[in-house]
Amino acid sequence: MSVNDSDRLPHLSTEMHLIEQAMKRNLPVLGICLGAQLIAKTLGAAVYPNREKEIGWYDVAPTEEAKNDSLLGTWAPSEKIFQWHGETFDIPRTGRHLAFSPLCSHQAFRYGTNVYAFQFHLEVEERMIQRWLCVEENQIEIASLGGKINPERIHAETALHIRRLHELSDQVFGEFIKLFAIEKKFRRLTLR
Repeated sequence: MSVNDSDRLPHLSTEMHLIEQAMKRNLPVLGICLGAQLIAKTLGAAVYPNREKEIGWYDVAPTEEAKNDSLLGTWAPSEKIFQWHGETFDIPRTGRHLAFSPLCSHQAFRYGTNVYAFQFHLEVEERMIQRWLCVEENQIEIASLGGKINPERIHAETALHIRRLHELSDQVFGEFIKLFAIEKKFRRLTLR
């Protein structure tokens, strides 16, 4: 699905309205893949087909801006990240560009201090990737690309890169949770 299908899929408009309401309340917002595209469109940026689909493991590099970002600041100059998308977005007018790849120049941005949009998938685990590769619709999509994407290669690369992806996701999602400024409150119980 595409964020540009909101006339056919009205729930997308509902999601963009909820994103807008969360931003007005200064709540942290994180969008991944379609969610990132929804954030971009909510902020007035264009969403359109990428020049090539990214399905599998790709190098993603942080921008200079990302070096000072709490979520992506510890990334290496290039990280292998799992992708599955055919569309991309422009960076919103006051957004901060945080990551890029050779095939997709806009991989991530931050809007304000607590709204993040990631085109890539940090949330996946090995079994999820294997399930995605078994979905008939996904198999048709891969086959339509004329051999550019090899599912067996994705299987092999998943075993190589999933551990580092989990390290990155733990770090990034841990920092994102801090944006909620929820402090643990401990109550000491006393014995009588």
